[in-house]
Amino acid sequence: MRPWVLLKQADIAFEEIQLWFGDDGAVHGIEPHSPTRKVPVLIVDGEPVWDSLAICEAVAEMFPQKRLWPEDVRARQIARSICAEMHAGFRELRGAMPMNISASFPGKGMSPEVQGDIDRIVNIWESCREHHGKGGHLLFGQFTAADAFYAPVASRFLTHAVTLPPVAQAYAEALLALPAVREWMEQARRENRFVRADEPYRSAPA
Repeated sequence: MRPWVLLKQADIAFEEIQLWFGDDGAVHGIEPHSPTRKVPVLIVDGEPVWDSLAICEAVAEMFPQKRLWPEDVRARQIARSICAEMHAGFRELRGAMPMNISASFPGKGMSPEVQGDIDRIVNIWESCREHHGKGGHLLFGQFTAADAFYAPVASRFLTHAVTLPPVAQAYAEALLALPAVREWMEQARRENRFVRADEPYRSAPA
């Protein structure tokens, strides 16, 4: 979701190749595209760039005019730090509150450990909004890679009806209202293929 939202919201043209996860967790048809056999992967001039953080860095480097990182040096350092933290952390939240755009599970998965992850995310959002968010409704005011990185989290909070304090709630709503995020979610809701191991409660379409 993250690189897709970044490219779409920044109005950077790309061709999407949609592949499918099998019930074994493998991505069918990925072998010609990614050396890790994982998604996402971006093909640039015939060569792969893999991993969502690396893709976002590569895109920002290729399109500096899009200003996908904050212009202020300190803000840019913080933006990169919170993207890396999101990329590598919050495992309790990821495990207990999986992303499922088409479902609603109020309160499901909540635990003290998950609440700890949520509290840290709220702290990040509030701090960025207070210190760097002037001039817009997003973490650093205008859209940056950091917003793309936290879009899946906002989706999780929506699915699991997580109660947020006012500043964090306002940011989550602004993030979910971005055209690229709305488009991703609309397409996800129309999708009827799924991995049984991830969604055992779901039945296949007739």
